[in-house]
Amino acid sequence: MFSLIAATLQCKNPVSPKVKAIQKDTITANTAVTEMAAEMNGKFSDQSLLKFDSLELNSFYVKYPLLAPYKKDLELFYKKRNYAFAWYDGNGLIEQAGNFYARVSNLQAEGIAAKTPYLQDLDSLLLSTDTIEKRQQAETEVLLSGLYFYFAGKVWNGIDKNATDKIEWYVPRKKISYEQWLDSLLKSPAGFSHSNEPIYRQYGLLRSYLKRYQELEKAGRWQPIKTDKKSFHLHDSSPVIQQVKEKLRILGDLSIADSSEQFDTALEHAVKNFQRRYGIKEDAVIGASVLKELNAPLQSKIEKILVNMERSRWLPMAVKGEYFAVNIPEFKLHAFSNDSVLWSMNVVVGKAASKTVIFSGHLKFVVFSPYWNVPASIYKNEILPGMQRNKNYLAQHHMEKSGNGVRQVPGPWNSLGQVKFLFPNSFSIYFHDTPSKSLFGESKRDFSHGCIRLSDPKKMATYLLRKDAAWDDAKITAAMKAGKEKYTTLPAEVPVFITYFTAWVDKSGQLNLRDDIYNRDKRLMEMIVGHK
Repeated sequence: MFSLIAATLQCKNPVSPKVKAIQKDTITANTAVTEMAAEMNGKFSDQSLLKFDSLELNSFYVKYPLLAPYKKDLELFYKKRNYAFAWYDGNGLIEQAGNFYARVSNLQAEGIAAKTPYLQDLDSLLLSTDTIEKRQQAETEVLLSGLYFYFAGKVWNGIDKNATDKIEWYVPRKKISYEQWLDSLLKSPAGFSHSNEPIYRQYGLLRSYLKRYQELEKAGRWQPIKTDKKSFHLHDSSPVIQQVKEKLRILGDLSIADSSEQFDTALEHAVKNFQRRYGIKEDAVIGASVLKELNAPLQSKIEKILVNMERSRWLPMAVKGEYFAVNIPEFKLHAFSNDSVLWSMNVVVGKAASKTVIFSGHLKFVVFSPYWNVPASIYKNEILPGMQRNKNYLAQHHMEKSGNGVRQVPGPWNSLGQVKFLFPNSFSIYFHDTPSKSLFGESKRDFSHGCIRLSDPKKMATYLLRKDAAWDDAKITAAMKAGKEKYTTLPAEVPVFITYFTAWVDKSGQLNLRDDIYNRDKRLMEMIVGHK
């Protein structure tokens, strides 16, 4: 059991009677905690006299064994404080305790299937109407901290690195001291608010859509659309069109309610917006792809949101400076400055049999008029059989022997096009041009052997060399067409992130969903469900 060392500070009853109203129902809990927080507005614990005996932490782990994995974190946190209370001051619980209770008692809102352990114990301690004994204050104190580390692990950190390695996610996981973060949260009036959490911003944006889609599913308004017609166009009329309008209104693509059966221009714009959000060809036709997505169960969309909330837990909170990010299922590359998108371009990524790897690197070199050193697998499976069938195969494909393999010489025929961009890595992945320009017009662009083809490689080269007076537009064009390989080292490396998100919220606040082209979502969903 706990005892207090400091007898000079006498704590009042730390919990307002209004806290009695806290129930496990989310709305009721949030209302009650908001009222309690209002009473404690602006309070944080900076006291150092109210303490508990460090030896008595051991009895805490006996009573709450599920929090024993956080023993190291708890002891480091309290050792730095010299075992002074953090959630209390001389007048009782501080505001952040109420804010935290609202979060930890509603993990479902965070996309977590697990139930918070010892929540009933915490409820009992917080809801007591009697004067809480000093030992109970200490117990409440450490229980709040223990549940904080549990919450941080589940909500902000996610499944462990060994699990993400198994699903071939090689972007380095974020590194953060949750013990230090707790100290800062407890000193901030906004502590434990959604605006003050150590996580990539997409997490919070997706969380809002999780709530919205869960409410839609609960309301039971998502009914299937049945039709024997393959497609509907502008000016068509059908009861199906009225059903489509209602679903698009629910999803936010159509701004006003419209019960007519006429395919009008307002619906045309709504359909195109829906197609854009789903990566479907924006032809404004209600065809098979649109109907398929409108008929997909809401649960499938909820699960897509959940797995991408999980992926958001792994990324750095923010990346400063310039960087590139490729989202494989989106088939897009984005150039960023801090969190602002400067420009984007279409890309071609690896097909399912030769997946583009999820990892990060640093772009160092621009290579004009590159050779293509044919990978061993392509040489064995494609080039060698061709050479065996046709003795002129190499000459006809502008190739030459190189060591134990072959390479394709620079020129407009080269599979890497006129320029490539290297961010050295063990996966042999890089950006490059391509002579096959027509593929960029496809809505699904998974055609490569794993490397990433750029729709506008000259734009990339111009952007990377814009601060180098030696490289103007004319010189870049000449180097791309020179037919002689030339390496250029960038003055500063640019971070590159190759990621995999099938759900995200765009800059206009709209939810985007994409096909899981590498079948990674299902495996991750199984891991999330198993991570209770």
